[in-house]
Amino acid sequence: MNNNVVITCAVTGAGDAIDKHPDLPVTPEQIAEAVINSARAGAAIAHIHVRDPESGKGARDLDCYREVVERVRADSTDVVVNLTAGMGGDWVPGDNNPAEGGPGTDMVGPAERLAHVEELRPDICSLDCGTMNFGEREIYINTADYLREMAQKIKSWGVKPELEVFELGQIRFANRMIEEGLIADPPLFQICLGIPWGAPADTDSMLAMRNALSPGARWAGFGIARMQMPMVAQAVLLGGNVRVGLEDNLYLDRGVPASNAQLVQRATEIIEKLGAKVASPDEAREQLQLG
Repeated sequence: MNNNVVITCAVTGAGDAIDKHPDLPVTPEQIAEAVINSARAGAAIAHIHVRDPESGKGARDLDCYREVVERVRADSTDVVVNLTAGMGGDWVPGDNNPAEGGPGTDMVGPAERLAHVEELRPDICSLDCGTMNFGEREIYINTADYLREMAQKIKSWGVKPELEVFELGQIRFANRMIEEGLIADPPLFQICLGIPWGAPADTDSMLAMRNALSPGARWAGFGIARMQMPMVAQAVLLGGNVRVGLEDNLYLDRGVPASNAQLVQRATEIIEKLGAKVASPDEAREQLQLG
């Protein structure tokens, strides 16, 4: 069991949730406010995507990232900043020609995927460790050579990569990158459960994936939708940290839209009822050995 639990709040994500939630953070100001409020509620780390302020769709806009990060860093919460590096790998086969990307395709190379990380130098950035089906038509593409190049760049900038893994094969490759010296010690993993079509959000999956991690790794885990809070409890009991937030789950209770701060508060209640405490940002930095 983990007795000093780091909570990450993933405040908005990139999914098509704009019409499913009345107050999903969209603009840089709204996203920064959500980060700050989640930190005040107990989150030590904020996992940050940005969205197009007009359409609400997920975006890779450097100016938006810059505004969010500047607003967050100017606040007194001192929350650990974790920027996504997952945008730019979406492939949707065209209806008439599957060799051509259809609507929703967004493919760029490693340098462009990491442009905001290079400029803003967050404490952490995510690194999704493989290619997989996301839902019925979308493929998320991250080839082995892309991942090695991205890991090398991230290491050279002194940023901690959060190795996001959705199934056991991705852990296998992440462990190989660790063996190759592309990931600085201690490695940091995020076990992502319940996403179609990765590993399901259940005890067996989290246990198997935890057991496959490189020795000495730090890790957190989460489940999406209604499995968000059960996986909070499960991760703590298995010795890990946790992640909540509107990226992964829109509801506090059935039919009741949540705020990020409310989800952090609910996770805090679970952690404390299990007899553990919630780590501060400084304790998170020490635990994860952030520079």
